[in-house]
Amino acid sequence: MSLIVGVGARPGVDTDELDALVGAALTAIGLAPERVVALATVDRRVVEPGVVEVAARRGWPLAGYPALELAREAVPHPSALVRAATGTPSVAEAAALRAVRDRGAEPVLLLAKRASGAATVAVAGPVGDVDAYRHHGG
Repeated sequence: MSLIVGVGARPGVDTDELDALVGAALTAIGLAPERVVALATVDRRVVEPGVVEVAARRGWPLAGYPALELAREAVPHPSALVRAATGTPSVAEAAALRAVRDRGAEPVLLLAKRASGAATVAVAGPVGDVDAYRHHGG
């Protein structure tokens, strides 16, 4: 099992902004990008050009989930604003957790959501496998 990067994005999000946010998040927690197996988001963002391009640049498949499914995920940082805009109180955290669960594992949030001007990112993996994904020596 490997890592899932969850993203939330405003319409028109800049590809470079989102890609930089994803890269910085993985670097900040010392997780190897090659361990990521998918980029996950709310279903309506799987056609967003910036999100699609980041997934393509990094060679990750893109997974989308309906807002109602994401709303069932328990997250540490729900947002009333996000709920009003998308129908779920979390996109990045909930999508990352849901995608790990879809792969048959109990998820743990490895990085709570981080934000830029137009995007959020979170990272999840399976419980018990966290140390296996960290870079050796740093």
